[in-house]
Amino acid sequence: MTGPSSAKARATRARILETARRELGRDPDSSLGDIAQAAGLARRTLYGHFAGRAALVHGLAADAGEAVRRASAVGRTPTPDPVTALARFVLTLWPIGDRYRVLIALAHHDLGPDAVDALLGPARDTVAGILAQGQRQGDFHTAVPPVPLTRAVEALLVSLLDCVNSGRWTDDGTAAATAALIAAGVGPGLAATTVHRLRPSP
Repeated sequence: MTGPSSAKARATRARILETARRELGRDPDSSLGDIAQAAGLARRTLYGHFAGRAALVHGLAADAGEAVRRASAVGRTPTPDPVTALARFVLTLWPIGDRYRVLIALAHHDLGPDAVDALLGPARDTVAGILAQGQRQGDFHTAVPPVPLTRAVEALLVSLLDCVNSGRWTDDGTAAATAALIAAGVGPGLAATTVHRLRPSP
């Protein structure tokens, strides 16, 4: 279906997802009725796009996954400097993680491990490739192989996003990217210099 009606349907879907992201971020137990009301829509309109809460949360995850895939495709561009590549990739991912950080609270109950793996898979592959290159070149430590080190960096970043989600911390990605580099074995001075070169202070 194309034309005005399909454009309207896409706009309504986007409106529902944006409202769900906001409302579930405010209260993870928000009902579909709450979300429909906040979106200014009838419940039947919401149900016309999403059959239930699980479908709505998976819709949010699909949007987040697409953003992660686009960022990961750019992050896989070959570069001779894996330290800069890792910092740049974290800085690129951070706004996506920040926008969809509500999914952290919903991941285990509403998504499940398979959906989380599908969402994060492209980013994990990109980071593992960067870490492997950096270990070969001596830029990152080799105490932990690339794949488990990727999971360790991921866990660090998710924990930091969770702190943002709970209001205990704020960051534009600068500190998170610096912490990721240090976790990979880059010295604190070089880590900070690399990140600030990519994101100069205002």
